[in-house]
Amino acid sequence: MQVNSEGVSASRVFLPADQSHPNLLQFFIAQFPHIEVKEWEDRFAQGLVLNAEGEALEASSAYQPNTHLIYFRRLAREPEIPFEEQILFQDEHILVADKPHFLPVTPSGLYLHQTLLNRLKKKTGIQTLSPIHRIDRDTAGLVIFSIKPNERAAYQNLFRDRVVRKIYEAIAPYSETLNAKLPMTYRSRIEESEHFLQMMEVEGEANADTLIEIIAQSKPWAKYRLTPGSGKKHQLRCHLNALGIPIKDDQIYPILTAYQEYDLDVSKPLQLLAKEISFLDPITNAQRQFVSQRSLDF
Repeated sequence: MQVNSEGVSASRVFLPADQSHPNLLQFFIAQFPHIEVKEWEDRFAQGLVLNAEGEALEASSAYQPNTHLIYFRRLAREPEIPFEEQILFQDEHILVADKPHFLPVTPSGLYLHQTLLNRLKKKTGIQTLSPIHRIDRDTAGLVIFSIKPNERAAYQNLFRDRVVRKIYEAIAPYSETLNAKLPMTYRSRIEESEHFLQMMEVEGEANADTLIEIIAQSKPWAKYRLTPGSGKKHQLRCHLNALGIPIKDDQIYPILTAYQEYDLDVSKPLQLLAKEISFLDPITNAQRQFVSQRSLDF
């Protein structure tokens, strides 16, 4: 796997025999029409397009069909995340990280270097790291990475088969009515809404369930322990919102606020934390249990 000095993984592109281009620059312009010409010119100038042997190529280099090229993504500007991740555990099989709020797990959109994956690659030098599950950028807490590519599927299957126990903590409004019913398992059917950022509850057979318990209260707020039995997108945020107690400082539920691009307001993080995770390790057969060292502002 090709990586640059910042721990950013490369992408590969195949040059088909049924195409012909004056040079490599024209091929990339045609292949990726959504990327500006200037961006490709800059990538070539900075040595971010290479052949299979890892040699930097010129924009004017000849198009050679039936070959693979390697290229790196580049961002002219990226939001800065002023919080640091911690590595809680590492052996030859997995790495467990404690992620801060606001930091995405993997590159997407405006984020490349400022992601948990690329920070850890740069910090550890392990370029085969791959997350075996995800949590939202807004959520803090535990994320587990596989180290060996041939073991990755075995760990990912734990989540597919729902044999991983995950416990979250959240700060949300205190409700006398709801408190009388706790602990309770809330079930509903969650599907995507018209807006890709929001999920919504709909009629039909439940596909998401969450065990909700109260840990402490300090009116008007309370701290809740949330144990999801399923892994739907935004499940915990959606469920607490449906119960009339949206998570404190949630920018998506109940009201979707304007998306912040570069100048992030990091003063009010979502009060949701992936606190604990436990499972039987499919490679070592050891019982694993990890606890985040972070805490919510309660």
